[in-house]
Amino acid sequence: MAEQKTSLINQLENDLPEGLVVDAAWLEERGIASNLRAYYVKSGWLEQPVRSVYRRPRGTLSWQQVVISLQTLLLRTPFIVGGRTALELQGFEHYLSHEAKTVHLYGPKRPPGWLKKLTLPQRFVYHNSARLFRNDPVTFGLGSPAWDIADGGGRALSRLQGSSLATITWGHWDWPLTLSQPERAYLEMLDELPRHESFHQADMIMQSAANFSPRRLQTLLVDCDSVKVKRLFFFFADRHHHAWLKRLDKKAVDLGNGKRMLVPGGKLDPVYLITVPGDLDAVS
Repeated sequence: MAEQKTSLINQLENDLPEGLVVDAAWLEERGIASNLRAYYVKSGWLEQPVRSVYRRPRGTLSWQQVVISLQTLLLRTPFIVGGRTALELQGFEHYLSHEAKTVHLYGPKRPPGWLKKLTLPQRFVYHNSARLFRNDPVTFGLGSPAWDIADGGGRALSRLQGSSLATITWGHWDWPLTLSQPERAYLEMLDELPRHESFHQADMIMQSAANFSPRRLQTLLVDCDSVKVKRLFFFFADRHHHAWLKRLDKKAVDLGNGKRMLVPGGKLDPVYLITVPGDLDAVS
């Protein structure tokens, strides 16, 4: 029995990086049953942040460790960091307020319930990625953003090239965190207007978006299922006249028909037929 425990501990050291989290099912698949998990927790080999969730001890648990665990170790269903969070991580944090400490996760299915039970300063907000984009790269083409930790994510990186997803490295071991490219993240943020995001912050993000990729934008806009998001995008883009705007084929983007009231009592933009706050110029 002692030899088995030692062997399984050695396996854990190889398969579970310090600080990352796994669930009970992941450990069960590796022969570590409930009684052995309890023994490892009591012995200090494992920590249990919440019920049925385990980690090898290393510092304080962070939201990045949780998301990297979801992307690299745990789930058969992929998740990416998107929207406001992805913009903050890619240099746009100066244009966003930090009142709400949220991490926006996008995927085709809801994350595990234990995610909400973790005692972290941030809360996780889930969005259905397939609802906004028809050919969502989270579920089509890319397959899964899961990384092979042993090779530093090289195989997954090759699948990300040219897509609307990107990676940044995080932590002492440069773990890869998969997230939306800024162009995709901006459209995801627009999807949250007007209830959960600000017109003024969306305008400031667009003002600083001189380096957006027109090729990536064209693909995303054609693929986007939300008329509201597409009209908002062109409304903000027209206000700031970035060079890439001339390279977009607006005729290929379905902007729908009729008016969209986004802000009760707001001002109607005559070009895109959406209501915007009165303190934003409806025409640039």
